[in-house]
Order: sequence, then structure tokens, then C-alpha cells
Amino acid sequence: MKLKLSFSQSKKIDKSIAVTGSKSETNRSLLLQALFPNVTIKNLSNSDDGQVMQKGLATSHGVVDIHHAGTAMRFLTAYFASQEGKEVVLTGSQRMQERPIKVLVDALRDLGAEITYEKNEGYPPIKITGKTLTKSRVSLPANISSQYISALLLIAPSLANGLELELVGKITSVPYIKMTLGLLEQIGVETKFEGNHIQIAPKENVEDTTLVVESDWSSASYFYSIAALCDVGTKIQLSAYMENSLQGDSVLAQIYQDFGVKTSYSDTRITLEKVQECNLETVNYDLANAPDIAQTISVTCFGLGMGCHLTGLHTLPIKETDRLGAMKTELEKVGAKVAIDHESLTLEPSQNIISDVAIDTYHDHRMAMAFGPLGMKTTLLVNEAEVVSKSYPDYWKDLATLGFSVDTL
Repeated sequence: MKLKLSFSQSKKIDKSIAVTGSKSETNRSLLLQALFPNVTIKNLSNSDDGQVMQKGLATSHGVVDIHHAGTAMRFLTAYFASQEGKEVVLTGSQRMQERPIKVLVDALRDLGAEITYEKNEGYPPIKITGKTLTKSRVSLPANISSQYISALLLIAPSLANGLELELVGKITSVPYIKMTLGLLEQIGVETKFEGNHIQIAPKENVEDTTLVVESDWSSASYFYSIAALCDVGTKIQLSAYMENSLQGDSVLAQIYQDFGVKTSYSDTRITLEKVQECNLETVNYDLANAPDIAQTISVTCFGLGMGCHLTGLHTLPIKETDRLGAMKTELEKVGAKVAIDHESLTLEPSQNIISDVAIDTYHDHRMAMAFGPLGMKTTLLVNEAEVVSKSYPDYWKDLATLGFSVDTL
């Protein structure tokens, strides 16, 4: 499906949007619920990732196909490895079979897990024969994706002796680690995080607990982008969000002040208000703790004619696609000048925006969603736009609510 995006109305918006629950919190909460059934969850994400996670957790034997869902791959690997009597082959899309899993598999093997590779060493599909894991000490490189670390932390309270995890080197995903620890603490698990050492106490049973999933801050980033590209006076209300969020991407509220967008909190809603024009020529951000908003920020800067230098992006090449390479290619299509290396993206200031360009999504929802706000500035075509439905089913409808013309070609 190809969509044509444009915006011909007044660029001063005053609308409200309800955003689906966070995928990150949803999948963590679902795994905890599988380990401790008296945990109740509210405001689950309606994304494909959450549905795949639920289906996987309900399986005991056979093939579990998680498609493109990277978080589900990492979390389910740890879950099945620790479940005595369960035996599965965990697989996914062709792209998923190109994304490394070796670091996590090695750590689980160190704990006593039985995992073998079905095709290529270090990559899915993997065969997992669940066992009772009695070892309790393991180490991981500190600069890897937080999903590997969180996968181990989430199963830790169900292990007979808990877990002591040593992170070797500089930690680059602290907010996501703290999100996981925060959820563990909400269900009564004792945790300790000091320096590069994390300790999780074993927990046989937990009291009846309700986990409320906050809406996804990375999804909010697209509305921050729209607000930044709108006229002063624009107000966009989003629900449901908390000022003391567990999500690292909540740093958006601070970053988008540089683009003239103020964030106000009221109960479980936030209001994004464009209060002034941005007069900066270029911005510099280290996004090691929030790499998923790099695409949105680079598109925002391009739409405003600004430059940016974004670092800490070393995990992006192994996401649903090589997001650094894809961003360079697609931004250059619309007239940008972009340079990348293994962990950074640099965009030159430019007022040149090419119209009627078809953006490819690479089967990656964030590619489509990040470029969507650029329809405020030009007529944009989005190929394979249906990929968004798996992550955020209402996204294109929400853009229409804000005044975008969203036409299927």
C-alpha cells in the first residue's frame, strides 16, 4: 500500500490523540505475568509485537514465529530457556534471522541453558529445551542492546537463586534497564543496581498486582515532530503519559524545547504546545539512552531547515533494518545532505525539500512513522505504509485527525 501525505490546512493545530500502550512496557509486563500469573495488566499495546509476545508465551512446544518483533525474540529466548519441560524452535522473518542473538545465548548457556542454532551460528532460528537454571552469576558486555540485559533481568526472580549480572564496560542503555528494574520492583522483587553490578533476588510468589502500561513515548515523538513543524500556538494533547516515566524516550520533552515545543502534564495527559520558533542552526544530541527517537529528530531538523549531529546510535544498524543506512538513503531522496558512520548521523542545514518523493520503509514501521510529519512541509509518498499497522494501527488515522490529507494510491 502506498500513501500520499500532504497538509493544506492551517498549520495551527488544536487536537487530542490517544496513543497505544508502550510496546517496551507491554512485553516486559507480559513476561512477568507469565512467570507470576496473579499479575494483571492494563492498557496493553495493540501492536503486532505485543500480540506475537502473547502468542509465544502461550506456547509450550513446536515452532514460535515472532516475525519482525526483536524484543519478543530476546525476551522469549530467556523465558523458554528457564522453563522446565518446554521445547520450542524460536524463529522470525528473514531480517530477524540476520539479527544477532549470540551474546544472550552465550549468557544463558553460562547459566545452564540448553540452546542450539538451527541454521547459522549466532543467529535465529534457535532450538530451546527449557531447564531449571540454578546458576546465578553471569556477565554481559555493557554496550549491547538493553533487550539482552532486560531479558535476563526479567526471568531472574523466577530463578532458584536469583541473578547477579555484571556489565563489562560502559553502559549505554541505562533508562531501559531502569524500566525493567522499575517493573520488577512494582511486583515486589528486590533489586540492586550499583555501578556495573545488578542483583535480583529470587521471588517464588508475588501478591496480586496491577501493572498499568504507560503509552509509548517513542510513538509520541512523531507528534512532537508535527508540533515542531507547525505554527506557534499549536496544541496537541496526548494520553496516557506520566511525568515520572520509566521510558528513556521521555527525554523528548526536554529535547523538543530546542524546537520551540513545551510539554505540560495533567493527570495522565500531556500537552505539546509550540510556543516559539526555533532559531538554532544545528543541534547536537547523544542518544545512546534513546536511539529509537533518532529518526524522528533527524526528520524534524530537516523539515525545519536545521542541521543535527546525533551520536550513540550504534544499535540502529541491527534493528528491523539498518536504520542508519536507511535514514541516509531516504533523507537524501528528499534533498538532505547526510553523513553516517557506525554510530552517528550528521545532517547539514538545508532549505531544499524535494516534493512527490516516494519513501521506502524497509518493512520498518519507524521509517514510515518518522517521515510522516514531513507531510507538513511537502507532498510525500510512503511505500509499504501498511507496515505501520503492526506497531501502531491508528497512526495514519491520527494524522488525518490532525489535518493531514492521507490518500491511498
